[in-house]
Amino acid sequence: MPHLFYDFFNRSHTMSTETQPHKTVHIHDASIELLGTAHVSRVSADAVSSRLESGNYDAVAVELCPSRYNALLDPDALARMDLFQVMREGKVMMVVASLALGAYQQRLADQFGIEPGAEQRAAIRIAKEKGLPILLIDREIGITLKRVSAAVPWWKRMTLLTGLAMSIVVDEEVSEEEIERLKEGDMLESTFGQFANEEKALFHALIDERDQYMAARLREDIENDGHKNILVVIGAGHLQGTAGYLSEQTLPPREVIQPLDQLPQKKRWPRLIPWIIVAVIISGFIIGFIRSPDLGWQLVLDWVLINGVLSALGALLAAAHPLTILTAFVAAPITSLNPTIGAGMVTAAAEIYLRKPKIGDFSTLKQDTTRLIGWWKNRVSRTLLVFLFSTLGSAAGTYIAGFRIFGRLAGAE
Repeated sequence: MPHLFYDFFNRSHTMSTETQPHKTVHIHDASIELLGTAHVSRVSADAVSSRLESGNYDAVAVELCPSRYNALLDPDALARMDLFQVMREGKVMMVVASLALGAYQQRLADQFGIEPGAEQRAAIRIAKEKGLPILLIDREIGITLKRVSAAVPWWKRMTLLTGLAMSIVVDEEVSEEEIERLKEGDMLESTFGQFANEEKALFHALIDERDQYMAARLREDIENDGHKNILVVIGAGHLQGTAGYLSEQTLPPREVIQPLDQLPQKKRWPRLIPWIIVAVIISGFIIGFIRSPDLGWQLVLDWVLINGVLSALGALLAAAHPLTILTAFVAAPITSLNPTIGAGMVTAAAEIYLRKPKIGDFSTLKQDTTRLIGWWKNRVSRTLLVFLFSTLGSAAGTYIAGFRIFGRLAGAE
């Protein structure tokens, strides 16, 4: 599973700049050269520099959205992260996923001695030196992730999260031969083609939609600004799709972009599930007390012990402060009966109060999370783990305790 994420985010190392995959598409009197690159490749960065220094381009397009562009130019943005805001807005998984993927990519970069995103940085730097406009053609990462999440059933999300966790834990080196194979155009097509057959919904939202989006953005920029010769620095996995859509799209660019920019509509019924679970559990308590006070209190004790212990175990696995572990035990049985607040919010708040992250923890966050032990050493990432693990423990406790309660009620009949 780690190689699933590797296939998405890493493409090459030793290929010569002359054979760097590329395609040229002509739209009316404009020439668009798409250069397929790897996000961890010195050769890709050299190829970008070589083309921009020697070519007569009037604009440079990069596979970045405004958020990723700002993050690339301001790598210390994580140092200003508001942990409470991240948790309140439900972005913990997004932050953890970004850190995990960045850590895996950084390990590859450390292995081959190049900084991730070097080809994008080279394109931006030289474009600025030459006074060329920089076109940000990719869709906002937040919209893409939400559309991906909506497209994949919950059980497949768990598979992806498992793969993401494995990408953190596994510290194997990737051979240059493997990277070389993935860099070749035909291998890339077959790799993505096979993946599309297995996970079509994910492929569509993560790859195909963005190919359509970037093609439409390029057409829009040409129509609005009159660019005649554009160099497009794009991930090699998007090269074939984007080139194809540039040639095939007939609708006005805005008509392509607008539906791809829409957030998926949230279904109402999933929001009712937590309240239904609470109603069922409370009904079980009421039935137990009606039958016998002793049975009622036994059910309450089962609920407190199972929910509290599992949430506390999650906090313990995250190496939380002892008082945070105690907080998890106390809070989980209560928060599980109140869907408006989760156990993770309470335990993370306790951890931040007891072990307030220092400025140094934020500044070293990206580097610390490249190592497994670093996730527990850094106070910021450890707080995120406390949030996640105690939340998962409480969620498991809710279902296990629920079955236990109704098992006792069935046995007492």
